[in-house]
Formats: sequence, C-alpha cells, structure tokens
Amino acid sequence: MAISDNFHVYDTTLRDGAQQEGLNLSVHDKLQIARHLDDLGVGFIEGGWPGANPKDTEFFELAKRELKLKNATFVAFGATRRANTKAADDPLIAALRNSGAPVVTMVAKAHDRHVDLALKTTLEENLNMIKDSIQHLKSEGQRVFIDAEHFFDGYRANRDYALEVVRVSAEAGADVIALCDTNGGMLPDEIADVVHDILGASSARLGIHCHNDTGCAIANSMAAVAAGATHVQGTINGYGERTGNADLVSIIANLELRKIRSYYQIICSANLSESRMQLLKLQMWRHLRVNHMSVYLPLLTKPGYMHLLLK
Repeated sequence: MAISDNFHVYDTTLRDGAQQEGLNLSVHDKLQIARHLDDLGVGFIEGGWPGANPKDTEFFELAKRELKLKNATFVAFGATRRANTKAADDPLIAALRNSGAPVVTMVAKAHDRHVDLALKTTLEENLNMIKDSIQHLKSEGQRVFIDAEHFFDGYRANRDYALEVVRVSAEAGADVIALCDTNGGMLPDEIADVVHDILGASSARLGIHCHNDTGCAIANSMAAVAAGATHVQGTINGYGERTGNADLVSIIANLELRKIRSYYQIICSANLSESRMQLLKLQMWRHLRVNHMSVYLPLLTKPGYMHLLLK
C-alpha cells in the first residue's frame, strides 16, 4: 500500500528501542522486526547507525540484499559531520551515504551548552555542520530528516539559537526537523506551546520525539501533533533507555481512533483488525525475546528520577 506523506509515523525500535536495558537484538532479530513493522504499516523504519558499530553495519549490508519492504521506507541514523571538516570527507557521513537507505536521519545539537561541552566547537560551526551535512546527503539523492537533540531544554536556555538550528536545517533542505525531548522532562502544555511557537517563527515541517521520564511521552507526542507537528517518532511498546520512549502502539491507536483519520491517513487503507494482528505478533515476539529485560517506571525508579534531577 502507498503510505501518505502528509503525516509520518516513524518507528525507531531498532535503534532507540534497542537501548532498553536487557534488550539485546541480533541482526536476524532486527530483520524480523523490520518485516513486522512493515506489515503493520508504519511509514518509516529506522534501522540503526551504520558505521558506528559492527552489528548495525552488518545489518545494513544484509538489509540491502534481504529486506524487501512493501510499505515503509528504510532509514539510516547518524550524526552531522565533525567540526572543522567537510561532510564529503567524514567517514560516518560516508556510511550514511553508502547505507542503501533512501532516508537519513541525523542528530544535531540544538542546545547551545551541548555544542560547547560535547562538540567542543562554536555555535556558528555547529550550524555549518548541520547545513553542510544536509546539503551533501541531499546532493547524493537521499531524503534528510533532522533530530534536534535536547531541543526543549535548549529552547528554554536560548530560544534564538534553538530556533536558528531549525531554520538552518529547513533552509539547507531537511524535509523534517523532529524536536526531541531527549531528557523526557517536558509536560504536554509545554510541548504544545513550543511547537506552536516554532511553527509560527519558521517554515519548517516539524516532528516530535519524546522520552518518557515524566510518564508523559505519549501525551506529549499527541500534544505536539495537536499543535501542528506532522511527524511522530516512537518505539513499539515504548522500549528505550531509562524509562523508555513514546509508545507507538498507543500513539497509533489514539491517532486512528481519536483524530480525523481521513486527514491524517496514519495507516492508509489498513484495517484496524489487521493492524491489531501485527501488533499481536510484536507483543508475542516481546515475550519470546526480552523476558529478562529490566523495566523502569517514570519518576518512581532511579534511572528516570535521577536523570531528571541531574539534567
């Protein structure tokens, strides 16, 4: 079936979800999950970070030969080029370019403090890194999405710079800029206010990527959509580091049942009973594969609570 580009359901179970404590996916596992996700009808499947670790590099090589998606678009994840280099000469950008994925999602720093402390470069060079990386991959024929990391904390600290990251990304040709609540500390009204502000101050197409440290990842994702985001990221069953990510199972159901389906076209031409069957397969897979996985509750267990205290 043809997936509408008007609204994106973007699955990152194979990368962000795989950071769940106790969840260890083999290359074969990732291929099988990708096929189930394709049958479910998500628009985009993020496969991992080629070039960053041997398992993901092997997975992308096998995917070129063995992964035949009927519905979804395959996505490679990575980062913008290193400081003071050229995108064309960066080996991790080359891995994205050679991944075989028609779409690339790159994480970009949107918090001024992290540019200084993590990248150890200037705010201007970070913008150049974003622009150069997007333009290079676009010139190679790939579609580019940007994950604006720690966006909401960056917005609180320096709205002008966080906004400039969005503007530069859009002007360089990024199709979507996903605003990331990387710390998972936002609340729905706060998310809605920021999304509305950024949409009014830029021409960018916005997405949302929420972590669940306050237990609000699903609600935050829905609030972003209500405020105008047309791209929502998450993982099956809410898998992910610390207390997890936004749960796509609940998000898809809420979008299908509570929003105007003819407008959003979340899973085009899909019958809800068929979708439930695919979710059931994924739930069954969960019990077979992750029976030793650790699960942490938002705010009530150490990973989420301490993370919010220390952010």
